[in-house]
Amino acid sequence: MAQARGVAGGDKKKVVAITVAVVVLAALVIGGVIWTTSSKDSTEGKVIGAQTGTWGPGVVEKRDGAAVTAGKPEAKKTIDVYADFLCPICKQFEESFKDQIHEQVNNGTLQVRYHMLPMLNQRSDPPGYSLDSANAALAAADAGKFLAFHDALFKDQPQEGGRGFDKGQLIKLGQDVGITDPAFATAINTGVYEQQIQDAYKKISTDPSLQQDFGNGPGFGTPTVTANGQVVKLEQGWLEKVLG
Repeated sequence: MAQARGVAGGDKKKVVAITVAVVVLAALVIGGVIWTTSSKDSTEGKVIGAQTGTWGPGVVEKRDGAAVTAGKPEAKKTIDVYADFLCPICKQFEESFKDQIHEQVNNGTLQVRYHMLPMLNQRSDPPGYSLDSANAALAAADAGKFLAFHDALFKDQPQEGGRGFDKGQLIKLGQDVGITDPAFATAINTGVYEQQIQDAYKKISTDPSLQQDFGNGPGFGTPTVTANGQVVKLEQGWLEKVLG
């Protein structure tokens, strides 16, 4: 009888332990779903922070199709930067080298030709942020505010795989960096430059001169920087080498 009671008691403990484990697991799953959803939607309702910037007087920005050139007319050197507003490595590039690039642009040594691409267009939820932001940046360039817009979108970059900023938030950022022309909002809402951007990306991504070996054969990736038609290896001191 004692043995029978011992078995019964052990079974009860097992049932309780299993029940507790199931409840804990359920709580973890629910908590994970809530955390993931919260993280995914972290941009909802957020105001993108307008950046004060470090671009000096005399820096001119000009849109040329789906690219934007920024710098002073007397600059002797030009680099091309290929990036995606959703690309985390592109943000790291900005954080690592932005101050050096700004300094050289401000002193009239360097011009930068920016190509904002929709490479990760399917990596936002819902898809489309890379294209929306690239289109908005070109519209900002028409208003002379590309650089401020560009810097703000990288500073407050959405999480890859999460919700990007919607068109209303992009329009608000434009207003906050000083764009007053109503054509800016219209350009964003209608996607006026989307086809140009997509056409440019198709051409760029298949350009043999922009291919790099990322360990699994040649391909195109962001960020890519070129100077004098050659891909630049992004290591410490690369800009000094370009400027020669």
